[in-house]
Amino acid sequence: MPEISTRSVPFCAWETWVRITAPDEPRAGALPLIVLHGGPGMAHDYLLNLDELADSGRTVIHYDQLGCGNSTHLPDAAEDFWTPQLFVDEFENLVAALGLADYHLLGQSWGGMLGAEIATHRPAGLRSLSICNSPASMALWAEGAAGLRALLPVEVQATLSRHETQGTVTHPDYLAAAEVFYERHVCRVTPVPDDFQRSVAQMEAEPTVYHTMNGPNEFHVVGTLRSWSIIDRLDQIEAPTLVVAGEFDEATPATWRPFLDRIPTVASHVFAGASHCTHLEQPEAFRSVIAAFLARHDSSPSL
Repeated sequence: MPEISTRSVPFCAWETWVRITAPDEPRAGALPLIVLHGGPGMAHDYLLNLDELADSGRTVIHYDQLGCGNSTHLPDAAEDFWTPQLFVDEFENLVAALGLADYHLLGQSWGGMLGAEIATHRPAGLRSLSICNSPASMALWAEGAAGLRALLPVEVQATLSRHETQGTVTHPDYLAAAEVFYERHVCRVTPVPDDFQRSVAQMEAEPTVYHTMNGPNEFHVVGTLRSWSIIDRLDQIEAPTLVVAGEFDEATPATWRPFLDRIPTVASHVFAGASHCTHLEQPEAFRSVIAAFLARHDSSPSL
């Protein structure tokens, strides 16, 4: 059985909580994988099944980004405190503290956005980047969400729009309407897996980061990330990159097409029948694709 350990890494005046899954039989040359969770502020729990990549002989590292999960919470921090650069700095601090010379990086949703931000800095140890279910800009994300909303039942669309206009996005009717979107485009597993529910529950208990940077939900983005884009910086990414999405993903093809168009060394894979949480909906297939990509880049720069 893999050995699981946890620790806290000092980051400025705060702490970043880390979970390390070490394989019982390490494979020679298999580099560690660092996993970036989404949200922002959704914590690592819903990505825990990626631990099983340790079965292929590599260490898997999850951590909770500042402001959520088991890391330091800062509910009174000013809005302008929560920036992508803060989380880039936290990541770089974590890599240094863990003494990682070479590693792979996988980010899901916001985690993929953060992974791209990190990769534009061209860190010396980054051997590959997996961008999973992520947009290259929030303008594209909003356009994609609007298109998907237009396909919802008319009465659901009306409920969403009415409560957003009135500012009553915590009303039970609005939450029920939002769930229709989630069941189609966020996680198509019924019932929703416990790992996902834990991430949601901790975010709802302390929503500072998610509400500040994103907004009240996945498709009504009114937070500080609403104008975020990395499109004009993607050509700075040197690491071989894999872009993954689901057929019914809220990250629609137009949102991630810039990754394919502008990252120099890039490949993609779309999972038929899956949505935003591809790793929960088709876990074995997802891990197989990721494991093969990581293995190709443990020692080789080619796709």
